[in-house]
Amino acid sequence: MTVISELRMRAQPTTSARTGWDASVNIRLVLTFSATVLLLIGANLATPLYPLLQEQLDLGPFAVTLAFSSYVLALMAGLVLYGHWSDHIGRRAALVLAVLGGTAGVVVFGTADSLSGLILGRVLQGAAVALCTGASSAALRELLPRNPEWASRLTLLASSSGVAAGPVLGGLMGALPQPTRTPFLLLGAVLLLVLVPLWALKARPALSPAPGHRAAQVLRPRRIGVVTDARGPFRRAASIGFLSFALFGFGLSLAPRYFSDLFGIDTLVGIGVLAALTLAASSAAQLLGRSHRRLLPWALGAMACGIVLIAVAGSVRSLPLLVAASLLAGAGQGTAFRTAFNEVALAVEPSRHAQVISSVYVVTYLGSAVPVLGLGLVAGLIGLPAAVAWFAAVIAAGCLLVAVAAVRDARRQRA
Repeated sequence: MTVISELRMRAQPTTSARTGWDASVNIRLVLTFSATVLLLIGANLATPLYPLLQEQLDLGPFAVTLAFSSYVLALMAGLVLYGHWSDHIGRRAALVLAVLGGTAGVVVFGTADSLSGLILGRVLQGAAVALCTGASSAALRELLPRNPEWASRLTLLASSSGVAAGPVLGGLMGALPQPTRTPFLLLGAVLLLVLVPLWALKARPALSPAPGHRAAQVLRPRRIGVVTDARGPFRRAASIGFLSFALFGFGLSLAPRYFSDLFGIDTLVGIGVLAALTLAASSAAQLLGRSHRRLLPWALGAMACGIVLIAVAGSVRSLPLLVAASLLAGAGQGTAFRTAFNEVALAVEPSRHAQVISSVYVVTYLGSAVPVLGLGLVAGLIGLPAAVAWFAAVIAAGCLLVAVAAVRDARRQRA
């Protein structure tokens, strides 16, 4: 079956001979995981390179914020508009389209010579990640039907490791010739290498295929929503996701430059590593840690404590404390989000998996936009150090409120 025939939605699970490479489950797992990681690396590759772009294109701070925010806005819009498509056109077709869009995005961004070019590249990247988010999560779950815990773990690991690796790789590749162009073109080439086997794969049937005359109906935008049985887990996962990405958004936007100035870190690699500390700890916790509801309040408490200590480290100018606090916050976040994400993933029927997970991520990605924009606004009024302290206090309080609610819900279920 070709990608085009999948997009026309004429595939039926019990008919139509399917041609293509009948790859093993392990190869499909690797391709799905790799596509997700690479797309998220591309979305965060520019983090340590923004100062160079500012100088090269003569951009002000607001222009950089605009470029950063355009990715998040495009991603959230995509999750609402077509985050559920893979349930109907098939996971392979959705991933192929996502990789195509992501490749175009990194090439446009890397060759941009104006703010409008940067924004267009970021919009394409956001659109690609939006389509990939639900498709990859659902594909991993279907490829590991007997181990949904590992499917959820791999989904979150792909997300956090891609986001964490982006700034580090951007810093490392900043030493290459034309540092604002070469990293993105190299990543575009790697994405094309992943696209070839994805395109050649023998597609599995969509869970909810529809005849051609119903295509417009099933592909129309869906409102954010969940099945009744998953309402509680959805709210918990979305709340933790919002708080998590508020922390990540701070770490990927204002924090690297703020702390590098405080501690005299002036190399691109140093800035990239500083931005990736919390994300790296989150990835490690999701891969190696345990997932159990009893751990959720403790993990949220660790996240809250880490966030507060990050602000304290800045105020007392202690680099060791900053490193320890970032790792603590990341480990707490990784454990909490994986536990909540796994709970909602198991509560949703497979035919609606992509739609519901996309809805979780709509709320989650709001955290990397709204609180960070608010932080920037407050910083202009009271200064960045004071704004960071208030930001840390608000996010930490949110973590503790979710922890209290989780404890209350657990007691209610036992009663």
